[in-house]
Amino acid sequence: MSESKGHRLYVKGKHLSYQRGKRNTNPNTSLIQIEGVSDSKAASFYLGKRIAYVYRAKTEIRGTKIRVIWGKVTKTHGNSGVVRAQFRSNLPAKSFGAMVRIMLYPSAV
Repeated sequence: MSESKGHRLYVKGKHLSYQRGKRNTNPNTSLIQIEGVSDSKAASFYLGKRIAYVYRAKTEIRGTKIRVIWGKVTKTHGNSGVVRAQFRSNLPAKSFGAMVRIMLYPSAV
């Protein structure tokens, strides 16, 4: 078996904002733009997929400074391929514009 190049099990995405109206924000739901997805039909493939927000913290826990907040894609949002996601603990506002990983599991294909 030959050594193959690394294969990502995730698609990159960007944390845009919280779900919001004109005046009120709803931090329970985050809006995620998935790389290479530009319409709601393509975004519907990602419904139910798990999302990981990976970040580095100052203090080390169990030998690593890397932390993860897990969530999942719940619904599409609008017509431009943006999806809504809910996380175990709400994503911090400092993560606006940061990369998230949309895992390609669980898969119904």
